Amino acid sequence: MSTRLHRRIAVVAALSSVCLGLAACGSGSGTKGGSADGKVTITVDCPPLKTDNGGKSLANWNSDVKAFEAANPNITIKTVSVGAQCDNPPDFTARLQGGTQTDVFYGYMTDLNQVLDADGAEDITQYITKDTVPGWDSISDNIKNPFIENGHVYGIGYAGYTMGLVYNKTLFAQAGLDPTKPPTTWQDVATAAQKIAALGNGVVGYEDYSAGNTGGWHFTAELYSRGGADVSTDGKSATVNSPEAQAVLGNLHDMRFNGNSMGVKQLLGWPDLLTNAGAGKVGMFIGAPDTITAIVTQFKGQYSDWMMGPMPGDGGPAKGTLGGGSGYFFKKGASADQIKAGLKWITFEDLTPGQGQFNYALQKASGLPVGLPEPEIWKPGTAEAQKDNDLKKANTNLDLDAFANYVANPVPVVTEPANAQAIYAILDGVMSATLTDPNANITKLLNDANNKIQNTVINAGS
Repeated sequence: MSTRLHRRIAVVAALSSVCLGLAACGSGSGTKGGSADGKVTITVDCPPLKTDNGGKSLANWNSDVKAFEAANPNITIKTVSVGAQCDNPPDFTARLQGGTQTDVFYGYMTDLNQVLDADGAEDITQYITKDTVPGWDSISDNIKNPFIENGHVYGIGYAGYTMGLVYNKTLFAQAGLDPTKPPTTWQDVATAAQKIAALGNGVVGYEDYSAGNTGGWHFTAELYSRGGADVSTDGKSATVNSPEAQAVLGNLHDMRFNGNSMGVKQLLGWPDLLTNAGAGKVGMFIGAPDTITAIVTQFKGQYSDWMMGPMPGDGGPAKGTLGGGSGYFFKKGASADQIKAGLKWITFEDLTPGQGQFNYALQKASGLPVGLPEPEIWKPGTAEAQKDNDLKKANTNLDLDAFANYVANPVPVVTEPANAQAIYAILDGVMSATLTDPNANITKLLNDANNKIQNTVINAGS
């Protein structure tokens, strides 16, 4: 789970008919959110928190809003905060069911099915042209396609991530481990975790989630690393009662109760683990590069403590790493004018190198990190990709050696399953039982979860 730039990658689909010009799109300007004089107001969620980086991140967002409104005097942007975790699954579902989502609302790449089931988003296919979204053809299919269903576009992806091993190099050194050589297998993770936990003073060697759908998310990532999956390739069968899943839980259970390296406190959700990490009490966990940003900007950690390596594998390199991401949907009932305004805003803030999320000079001046190996949203070789890379290099203020192992050892990306959040909710129970019950029956836990996924998620969606 995540901050605004967290959780991101996915599927394949093709755009069908896209109108040739903006004037030809839609059936009219609409009246909702607009007025007779052509002015339009849109609500947009997921601004940075007031507490992020001492308020500098929100100040940059507000500055962008002002600049955008100055360039587009007919558009008013009203931003709405929905909390640190912009898409907290229960809250997100409640907003969808109540119809209280903003006109332009943040969602994970795995949310399309839920959004469509709730009839919560407009089909914006006809509004996307080279004029309204100039860089559309340069955006990676992995970023675009999770928001497309049967050739119809319901959202705009703007960020993607892949997971690796995040670790505290200060604790590594204190435990006699070489920070430049992170564990590359789960067996090595277990060994290193014991050494780190032996430092005492509340330090945990390896920490993991088991609540708020984050447990299921991490279980899935660790399952992918061993070559397993939550569901079959065709999406028709649950597959979590597998030898690979047994290995995931067996390893975690052993670290928790035999190696004593995962700490006593469990049932951790998204902020819990990062709070502990920010306090310097966590040796390792799996996450994306911008997890380190969250540790520092929201949970008072230090950049100098953290490094990343590739996702560990079972006795060798990982067979896969979970990739995910996020984007913005357009609320069902939004007028044509609001959709056009929303596309302008997203293009300005999230899809233009040199400004918004890619304004590295401003971020550097604000003390924010520049140089993280994400978000990678552009197709390699495109003008946007080249410009983004050049700007990032010119403004980098991080020790890129901290990410060298992660970058130099890419792992095949595996996308999240359809209806991921519903699956993750079921797998939370598996993770929580494994990490709290010394006598957990892993086989039964996985069989029960497999049946629930098959009957309540897959069959229900058929």
